Amino acid sequence: MIPLHDDNPTQITPFVTIGLIGICIATFLWEVSLGENTQAAIFSFGVIPAVLFDQAALNPDLAQIPAWATAFTSMFLHGGWMHLIGNMLYLWIFGNNIEDAMGHTRFILFYLLCGIAAVFAQALPDPGSTVPMVGASGAISGVLGAYLLLYPRAKVLVLIPLGVIFFNTRIAAGLVLGFWFVMQLINSAMAGDQQGGVAFGAHIGGFIAGMLLIKFFKHPSIPFFAPARRG
Repeated sequence: MIPLHDDNPTQITPFVTIGLIGICIATFLWEVSLGENTQAAIFSFGVIPAVLFDQAALNPDLAQIPAWATAFTSMFLHGGWMHLIGNMLYLWIFGNNIEDAMGHTRFILFYLLCGIAAVFAQALPDPGSTVPMVGASGAISGVLGAYLLLYPRAKVLVLIPLGVIFFNTRIAAGLVLGFWFVMQLINSAMAGDQQGGVAFGAHIGGFIAGMLLIKFFKHPSIPFFAPARRG
């Protein structure tokens, strides 16, 4: 189930959402420009739990910023084109409404806090891991958690693959995001202690953080479980 668009117009221009997408794209193009040095950049600016918790140290050539700062820089790095495109699609569809519900400044803080919560949700279960974590998906998961509580009745146009056939339909956002979260739980359980791959713990942690934080960041006039706005 791939979301394509939601029928939930905004009242403000989502400058922050657009800016975050632009920064992520620009950062990825910078990664690509590094060629064979891309992996070094991932280790320098991605989150490595063992380094973050002072259980290991990076080679001095790679330790370009303090370990705590990688909790922020890692949110703007991506491991490949599909990783980037998938994250930016979700941010574009759902981020504008959450920015609309809380305003530009609070949205920046909300996004970063969800990203940090996602980092620790992924790192704490395995603090000795030396696998770097990168991507905006943890912070975006927080956006999805907030959207679930604010606009579960908004309709989302989704693309559903059935073998080699694809069809689209409109489904309530609550079902789309609920299905997404359940899949993260299932995939996390199936992944077990395996290292590498998708950071499902970050997705789960970010999503829960978004659900917990939205109460403190949304405008008081925006109710929970609000009906979708009509353009």
